[in-house]
Amino acid sequence: MAAPRWLCVLMLALCTALPAQALRLKEVAAVQGVRTNQLTGYGLVVGLDGTGDQTTQMPYTTQAMQNYLQQMGISLPPGATGQLQLKNVAAVIVTAQLPAFAQPGQMIDVSVSSMGNAKSLKGGTLIVTPLRGADGEIYALAQGNVVIAGAGAAAGGSKVQINHLSAGRIPQGAQVERAVPTPLHDSDFITLGLNSSDFQTARRVAQAINTRMGGNRATALDGRTVQVQAPSNPGERVGFLADLEELPIETSAPSAKVVINARTGSVVLNQAVTLGPCAIAHGNLSITIKSTPVISQPNPLSQGQTVVTQKSDITITQEPGNIIQMPASPQLSDVVRTLNQLGATPQDLLAILQAIKAAGALNAELEVI
Repeated sequence: MAAPRWLCVLMLALCTALPAQALRLKEVAAVQGVRTNQLTGYGLVVGLDGTGDQTTQMPYTTQAMQNYLQQMGISLPPGATGQLQLKNVAAVIVTAQLPAFAQPGQMIDVSVSSMGNAKSLKGGTLIVTPLRGADGEIYALAQGNVVIAGAGAAAGGSKVQINHLSAGRIPQGAQVERAVPTPLHDSDFITLGLNSSDFQTARRVAQAINTRMGGNRATALDGRTVQVQAPSNPGERVGFLADLEELPIETSAPSAKVVINARTGSVVLNQAVTLGPCAIAHGNLSITIKSTPVISQPNPLSQGQTVVTQKSDITITQEPGNIIQMPASPQLSDVVRTLNQLGATPQDLLAILQAIKAAGALNAELEVI
């Protein structure tokens, strides 16, 4: 007999939950200021096989194409704009991430998403689209053939589609035109930002750096940032950071937490979750509604009409629920074994865990996503 889905999720969390172990510094922290930047732009995809925007409903597609033609030296006569039927053109939003230290001439990937009612972008080509940052400046230019990981066909009122057809990617589809300054050499210190706030981890990071590099180079400012004195020479600073990233850091055990996804019924517990002694009564309640059509025929020569009504039968079934004593569970494996004794469905388990938390027997933070 196959195990319940929620039990498989719990066992996966148990198998991956390891005691405190040594990780590299690059896996728990990153240098502040060394980050990606979001780019976005508005463009046109041309060359579609009749699957583009309906220009009567999407006027900005026609306006954008008219502006593009004017840049190419083509002027349309007055009144011709409203007569254009651009079935092979689609208006799109182009997005990309500009990596840290990206220099002019380098290529980056871009994502292309339809913003109108185009049926598909398959086979289309994005014409030159400037990509701007949050400051409004142009940092890259995108152009290329859109790759769509899907297919679709429609005929006679029937439609078959595989995957998504109105969004795709252009690998190496944008060229960087401007570099973003990175404050890596602006100070005598660099700041490491931890991926998650934890005072114990911040202290261990500072201790590991001071033990390896000597002196008091590193200072934990708070639970998320560690300030480190670095060499002023750019080459020496890069080598210094390369050595820092490989330092082994013993991570601390995280705080006890239970994460519940109310939409999918998934439940994940980390290794610090424990249960106190409690008693639980659980029983399923099901309601069944059955509708049966009833036809009422009029008497002969009565000039009446046949009437169709619905007869509904409602049945409520409540399974008996015995009180189950839950012993104290000091380890995650004991918690999984104890919850498995209930035989509850994923949705029932969500309510049970919330009730246990409200009763004070669940020694963990409960987070519902």
